[in-house]
Amino acid sequence: MIPHLPPHLTLSKLQRIKKWHVAHRSEHPLEYQLWDVMLILWVMGRVGWLPAYTLDAPWAYPLCLLAVLAPSLYVRWRQQAHARQRLRCDWLNTVD
Repeated sequence: MIPHLPPHLTLSKLQRIKKWHVAHRSEHPLEYQLWDVMLILWVMGRVGWLPAYTLDAPWAYPLCLLAVLAPSLYVRWRQQAHARQRLRCDWLNTVD
């Protein structure tokens, strides 16, 4: 069985989520910091491909791929937790 892929997040979707977190920073400081971590991982994964290839470090390829997918995986996890009513996620409407 093939697992469901995380939703595709465009740059505009990433920006809308970031803007929501900035606007609600005082009410949701942990979410704000978690989203920053996701964006940092995303940038590290995007930038890390070239050095990994140049330095012939194939062990880094899966790490770069996981880092690039981190925001999408995080959004997918939050969607599932929100659907099960385990976590309330007010920013999910910015993804749609």
